[in-house]
Amino acid sequence: MVAHRLSKEAKPAAIYSSDLKRAAETAQTIARICNLPNVVFDPALRERHIGDMQGMKFHDAATERPEAYKAFMSHKRNQQIPGGGESLDQLSERCVSCLINIVEKHKGERVIVVSHGGTIRELYRHASPMRPIQGKIHNTSVSVILVSSITGRCIVKMVGDISHLQATGVLENAFGGDKNSA
Repeated sequence: MVAHRLSKEAKPAAIYSSDLKRAAETAQTIARICNLPNVVFDPALRERHIGDMQGMKFHDAATERPEAYKAFMSHKRNQQIPGGGESLDQLSERCVSCLINIVEKHKGERVIVVSHGGTIRELYRHASPMRPIQGKIHNTSVSVILVSSITGRCIVKMVGDISHLQATGVLENAFGGDKNSA
């Protein structure tokens, strides 16, 4: 649905994606439907590395990896997660640097970036530091951030839009609607 929505908008010059499976597959579908020749996979667009909690179910982490869980739940932006996990500051530095590189390569062009909730939150936080995101960043939601290639100033035009999913019925069964989906 997101690919069809994007195919009806102005043609993008490029598509970048996290190289993690779910984002990569979504990006490849978007590229195919939008007639883009290839996807540029960049590990800098990956989700936050959560150290000792990596690969665990969230509800198990509190009891099985309490130190990592406590660090993950901390509101301290410089708090690293035991086991090689990133702090929010490290995640922000990684994904914002990637965005800046993309902007430099595509001045004046429209680009699609496919990533993950934590990464998207940090990009939004960089673009609009005074207005925190309210609620969840849903899978296949669309956010639009305009970035000046001259000043680097960002303008958030849209965040987390899922209007393309309204008529599909997926919203009743996904994104926590069934209490099992993410």
